[in-house]
Amino acid sequence: MQQIKAFLEQIATISDEDWKFFTSKLQRRVILKKAVFLKLNEIENHISFIESGVVRLFIPKENPEKEITFGFSFKNQFISAYDSFLTRKPSAYQLQALTETTILSISYNDLQLVYKTTQIGNLIGRLTAERLFLIKSKREQNLLNLTAEERYLKLFKERPELLKVIPLKYISSYIGVTAQALSRIRKRL
Repeated sequence: MQQIKAFLEQIATISDEDWKFFTSKLQRRVILKKAVFLKLNEIENHISFIESGVVRLFIPKENPEKEITFGFSFKNQFISAYDSFLTRKPSAYQLQALTETTILSISYNDLQLVYKTTQIGNLIGRLTAERLFLIKSKREQNLLNLTAEERYLKLFKERPELLKVIPLKYISSYIGVTAQALSRIRKRL
């Protein structure tokens, strides 16, 4: 709980009363390595804070080699199929733990209660949504403005621990190249 408190206190000061109410709505879950914890066409009912582990966001395909990885989330970040969470419609992608992952989750209904009941709820919700948007926007800009090699270098400059926990096939999909092209990039570097 201290990790999420430290993260949220970077955004705003939270009263003891608001903190107590908010944490009463959190559920700790441990997701096993490789487990898919939100499947295609399920409605996302949680926003979760990652205490430990790595999560992959991907579009599944009949042939697993053709899956499209479009995001990763790490310790001290929020994870959700946020579009599904907001619209209450089925998700077009899946969430998978790449390592054993511990998350603190709040349900859609409980988050609405936090918004209505606490002074800080709406501010935290808005600022968290803004941060999720900025991550998405940065990713799109990188895909449009950087070469595959630059995307690879940038990814590992920002997240050097990736090589240890994320299979190269997911990294190649994430930067938008084939596994063979990624292999060539790695050899050049």
